[in-house]
Amino acid sequence: MKYTQFLQDEQATYALAGVVAKLCMQRTVIYLSGDLGAGKTTFSRGFLHGLGFEGIVKSPTYTLVEPYEVAGWRVFHFDLYRLSDPEELEFMGIRDYFEDDCLCLIEWPDKGADLLASADLEISIGFESEGRQINILANNDYGRMIVSKLK
Repeated sequence: MKYTQFLQDEQATYALAGVVAKLCMQRTVIYLSGDLGAGKTTFSRGFLHGLGFEGIVKSPTYTLVEPYEVAGWRVFHFDLYRLSDPEELEFMGIRDYFEDDCLCLIEWPDKGADLLASADLEISIGFESEGRQINILANNDYGRMIVSKLK
């Protein structure tokens, strides 16, 4: 099941991410794909703020992961763009980030090879005209439940 929407501006990306965040009821893994500047980090900010996080959400480009605790969740925002070898994920204990109380947003998931948990949702954001096109693909029953509520 797939959901597609045109996003007129950054605020629309941010707002949609907040809606998606509120629909997460169990451990959730979200892959975020798109060119540099497409809105992956904006989506992550909107997601965290949608859960009630009030602080600054920074891009984990150099740290690979930024942890947050909000609304009873441990939220991990990954940016694997600068990952030189997927084995680095093993050294940082990647499997520990996919526990039952975790929500994981993973930018550039293709760089993680087969070491990442399977995505419930795969989100791709692309440039279109003056805005962005977002596609949200559900990969399992839980993901389909989230997508069905977006429609």
